[in-house]
Amino acid sequence: QVQLVESGGGLVQPGGSLRLSCAASGSIFSVNVMGWYRQAPGKQRELVASITPGGSTKYGDSVKGRFSISADNSKNTVYLQMNSLSPEDTAVYYCNANVRPLGSTYYYNYWGQGTQVTVSS
Repeated sequence: QVQLVESGGGLVQPGGSLRLSCAASGSIFSVNVMGWYRQAPGKQRELVASITPGGSTKYGDSVKGRFSISADNSKNTVYLQMNSLSPEDTAVYYCNANVRPLGSTYYYNYWGQGTQVTVSS
C-alpha cells in the first residue's frame, strides 16, 4: 500500500507565501514523477507543477514565476513553495505521484487527500 500525506495548507493574505509538503510512504520500490494539482470550486483539476527524479520541472502557466517545486528523492518528498499568492490561487491542492510499488513491474498514479489553500484578506 502506498500513501501520500500532504501538509502546509491554510489561510494566507494576498501577496503572502505558503509551502506545501507531500511525503510518499508505504511499500514503494521507486517513485517517478511527483507533482501538485489543484481544484477550485466549479473548475476542473489542473496541473500546478511537477518534477522528475532528475529534477526537470513543469509549471502551469498561471503559476510560472511565483511557485517553485522541489523534491528530496531520498525521502520521497515533494515541496511546493508558493509566493505572491492571490485569491485566484484558492483551491484544494492535491499531491500526485507516479509510484512503482514493491513486487510490481508497473507504475501507478497515487493521490493525496488534498489540502485547502485559501488566499483572502
